[in-house]
This record gives sequence, structure tokens and C-alpha cells, in this order.
Amino acid sequence: MTIALSRTDFLPSVVGDDLTVPLVDGTHARYCDLDSAASTPSLRAVADHVTELAPYYGSVHRGAGYTSRVCTSLLENARADVARFVRARAEDCVVFTRNTTDALSLLAGAVPGPVVTLDLEHHATLLAWRDGEHRVVRAGRTVDDTLDALRTELAARPAALVAVTGASNVTGEILPVADVVALAHAAGARVCVDAAQLAPHRRVDLAGWDADYVALSAHKIYAPYGAGVLVGRRDWLDAADPHLAGGGAVRSVAVAGDTTEVSWLPAPQRHEGGTPNVVGAAALAAACRELDPLIDDEVPAHERELADRLHAGLATVPGLRTLSLFPQVEDRTATVSFVLGDLPAGLVAAALSAEHGIGVRDGRFCAHPLLARLTGGDDAVRVSLGLRTTTADVDRLVEALTAIAARGPVWTYAVVDGRWTPTPDPRPLDPFGLGERPGLPGCDR
Repeated sequence: MTIALSRTDFLPSVVGDDLTVPLVDGTHARYCDLDSAASTPSLRAVADHVTELAPYYGSVHRGAGYTSRVCTSLLENARADVARFVRARAEDCVVFTRNTTDALSLLAGAVPGPVVTLDLEHHATLLAWRDGEHRVVRAGRTVDDTLDALRTELAARPAALVAVTGASNVTGEILPVADVVALAHAAGARVCVDAAQLAPHRRVDLAGWDADYVALSAHKIYAPYGAGVLVGRRDWLDAADPHLAGGGAVRSVAVAGDTTEVSWLPAPQRHEGGTPNVVGAAALAAACRELDPLIDDEVPAHERELADRLHAGLATVPGLRTLSLFPQVEDRTATVSFVLGDLPAGLVAAALSAEHGIGVRDGRFCAHPLLARLTGGDDAVRVSLGLRTTTADVDRLVEALTAIAARGPVWTYAVVDGRWTPTPDPRPLDPFGLGERPGLPGCDR
């Protein structure tokens, strides 16, 4: 039977579309990457851009040479591209970081008061504020109940900041950011949106939401080169201690006896000490340029078609239960987590990979409090779709899960170093021919 692919010509292609991987039975299969919520592959246009700029690599801001001028221009233009992608206000500041976690940690050092979060958050949002006053609000059974709980908490005890996710990395459920902003502002609090999971799927609209800050990662939006960004209001960032003190963050440094006197630059340079990741920033900006004209209509339409097919297919798998905190929410990203009967999640994920060439994620997804509510703390399997996913990929997953539900894995597996692993595993795990590396002194591997 011929299955039509849902990808259309207007969606950008990604590196690795035609990758084939070995299976434990000695055959090969086209790799079915259903782990986009963890990291996305690079857009071909992004990879090409990085290749083009490589010969021009030079120091930033502090060099008179041509390559230095080129890289400085790349970095500063990247700020404008990212700002445009997240619909920032003209006066907003764009600070490049390592990832979303780093961006939120930067903001944590600038918040002048208590922070409120929900218990459904990724650990990046739950843990960033631990050095200050941090209060966690339990999400209700509905979105409205959750908004009421936030409103009640802020009325009882004011806060400087409310930090929330734009979309759950476990269930894909999208929160009404504008409603969160309205109630927080009414209580005198600012809002930071963790958009790591939202940005690849829906429009991030900092100005339209009237939110104050947004954080995201390049490796979630098809630019896997180790960069992140914090975008938002300048005053807190200008007043805060530097996130990373060092060269590039200062106007001047003077030593007088035992005292070092420093005049710091304003943000963004204030928080970007040292040589910046120009390649990462340029790659992030390139991905923003590619996705910007597609993120409002084409990308959501593509994913909704696939998500509808996925949910319908998973509903036919015996013993499979999908996880949801707000079942009534209709708009969600193409991310679904589930448990399959009594089978360990890690075993299901290992079998999907080793026997079917399908990559998924298992565990608690850096959202332990939420998994405690949804599974009692047990691990789950997560499937997350993206630009490279086709209807054939979705059907292949459903067929594989149906087979595993019916008879279990065909191969033998054991827990090795905490992970379910095929035993034996005949697949070559060193396709680059680099060979095994000896363990470092004091390491157990």
C-alpha cells in the first residue's frame, strides 16, 4: 500500500532526512526521528550558513581585521533576527546564552523579588530561582482552575515575576500566555515565558502577549549549535550583576591596592563576558529567518495533521494510555507522552530503536513533579514530531507499538548502566571510526 507523505514542498528540509540506521536483526531502516522535543536536527539552510561563515571566523567586538568586523556584524545582526522572530519590542534587549536553562539562570540573577511558577514546569524553570524566594503553585484540573490558583497566590503574596512554560514538554499542552500575563500584571508581577517547547511549533509573540521576557534554545528550533537567548525588558538586566564576568562585559577596570574597580557595560554585553558563540548565534538567527514566514500557518497545519493521525493511531494500541494534565485543551504541540501497559518505558523505547529504527525519548523528561502527578513518578515514553515527520513515520510508530503491545520486544534486553540495552547489541555504535576511548582516572567508564 502506498502512503502519501504529509510533508509539502514549502516546509524547509533538514539534515539527515535520508539517514538509515542499523537494526539488531542485521537489516537497515530509514531513521524515524520522533524526538524533536529533546533536540531538532539542523535545517539544511542553517548548516549551509554555518559552512559559509566558517572561513570568516574571527574575534568579536575587539578586532580591526576584516573577519572580526564580519563576525561582529553577524552577531549583532543575529540579535535583530531573533528579536523579529519573537516579536520583541523595539526597546527590548537580546542576550545570547548557552541554552534556555542558562537564559533563565541569567534572569534569576536579575529578579528583584519573589518568583512564582507552576508545578508542571520543566526543571529549567523550576530550579532557576532556588537562591531567592520561590513559590510553586499546583496546577488545577483545568486551565481556568490553574489561572485562578495563580491569581489567588499573587493576591495573597505579591511576587516580582511569574515564570511559566509556553507549552508542556511532556503533554504538549499550550498555556494561554496572554491570560497569564494579564493576571500577573494586574498583581504587579512581570512574566517570563519559557518558550523552548513552543517556539518550534507556534508563534512566540512577546509584544502581542505583553510578556516581559522570553527564553528559548537554538537546539529546539533546528539550529543545534549550542546557543540560547533571553529577550526582554532592559531595566532589570542593566541593574543586575553580570551573569558571566569577564572580557567584553566591562567599560573599564582599574586596580587600586587590593581593590579592583569595575565599570560594567549595560546589557546585553554586561551578561556576555568572554568570546561569544558567534557560530551558535548565527545559526540560531538563520533558523529564525527560515521559520519566521512559516510559523504562523504552515508549521502548525503540518503538525496538526500529524498530531491528529498520531492520537487516533495511539488510541488503537492495546494498553496504551496517553498523559494529559488538561484534557480539555484543544491546542497542543505535536508532543505526546504515554505508558504502555506494564512494560517499562525504557524497554519500549529501546525496542522501538533497536528493532524498528524509531527514535523516541523515555524517562521523566526533566519534569519530575509533573510525572509524579501523571504516572505516580514512573517513567513514560515521549513521542515528539517536527518538520521532518511524515504520515508514514506516524503509521510506522503505531504499527511498531501495536506489535510490542501484542507480543513484547522480539530481541533480548537488559539494564546496562541504568539504560535498557539490546543484549547482545550487534549494531556498530561508532560510525565515525574513532574507536573506543579509555576512561579518565577516577571515572567508572
